[in-house]
Amino acid sequence: MKLHAINTGTFKLDGGAMFGVVPKPLWQRTNPADTKNRIDMAMRCLLIEDENRLILVDNGLGQKYNDKFASIYGVDHETHTLDRSLEALGFHRSDITDVILTHLHFDHCGGSTEWNSGKERYVVVYENAQFWVQSSHLDWALNPNPREKASFYDENIRPLVDSGQLSLLDGESELFPNIFLKVVNGHTEAQQLPLIHYKGKKILFAA
Repeated sequence: MKLHAINTGTFKLDGGAMFGVVPKPLWQRTNPADTKNRIDMAMRCLLIEDENRLILVDNGLGQKYNDKFASIYGVDHETHTLDRSLEALGFHRSDITDVILTHLHFDHCGGSTEWNSGKERYVVVYENAQFWVQSSHLDWALNPNPREKASFYDENIRPLVDSGQLSLLDGESELFPNIFLKVVNGHTEAQQLPLIHYKGKKILFAA
């Protein structure tokens, strides 16, 4: 087994929202805000090489969004994109066999879909992959509360549901040998976090 941290680019969110009760004079020392009080957020994924599987955990924002969206969120794909990061390791998106989505917020699953060539509809990016998500989280994403609704985008979710490539899980499991999924109610309902047994250590991908 090999593990690779994958950089898919950066975007910006409000620093106060990210740090909560921590006073700005403390967090801005390490995370300086721009004039709109936004801080840089890395969108890192995990790539797991495991025998005949190439497993991607989350996939960032993707690149289907318009200029208005990119401006609001300060999206930066100049240095890194998921495709370029895969290519640097000698892989292509078509090599991905499985995509584990920790949750369905737009900055974690947006790279799952893209426009088709005619910009008529959204299609699944990883045509050879099976996608894995918790059933209860999918229900939550399709019927979110008002506070969280802005984080779930239909164009990221519906094409997966309709594709036949989405497998729903019911609770914690050992999805593949040495790759366990822990279910937590973190900053969204029923997230799944991969716990990987790797070289005598346990590594948790805390999305």
